[in-house]
Amino acid sequence: MIEVDLDKMLLARGLTSAAVAEAVGITPANLSILKTGKAKGIRFATLAKLCAVLDCQPGDLLSYREGGNPDD
Repeated sequence: MIEVDLDKMLLARGLTSAAVAEAVGITPANLSILKTGKAKGIRFATLAKLCAVLDCQPGDLLSYREGGNPDD
């Protein structure tokens, strides 16, 4: 299963979800869906914008963990 570590990155950068959502150009609700791991996917363009705003690499935001249902 893929886990999203967006909360850790926001905390490390001292940024709020609202500020990042605005900078990336997505709604706070969609950012929340990403943060909670409920997203079924993410566009590469959105991932690239997140990385630019947070000054990080995709691997800083996403990690693979064994177990779980990959279709959830």
